[in-house]
Amino acid sequence: MYRLMLRLINPITNEGIETKALMNTSATFTVIPRHIYEELGLSTVSKRRVKTANGYVDMDKSFTLMKVGNKHEASPALVSNELNEALTGVVTLELLGLTVDPTTGELRETEILMLKTDLT
Repeated sequence: MYRLMLRLINPITNEGIETKALMNTSATFTVIPRHIYEELGLSTVSKRRVKTANGYVDMDKSFTLMKVGNKHEASPALVSNELNEALTGVVTLELLGLTVDPTTGELRETEILMLKTDLT
């Protein structure tokens, strides 16, 4: 597995921290440890039931600004009481217009798709 430098920013206070995050393209959402959530003073907007390797768990859901390199976006983040480091999920990577090259494990830019369908 590969890691990236991720800057997490509270969208209300603009407080931020930089942390290493595991890239996990099999994870839907980005997950942050409880201590980062508390350090940034983030708020819970809802709860999500999540399937993990150890079974189902209910997790708080918040939003942060996430920055990787020169790209940044608002993204949902789940809050873990178990993890000690952040895990970057595919939703955040797609919002940032990034993908993981499966041959090298490196990040690269990807196209953002918008398809038009005529339903009439």
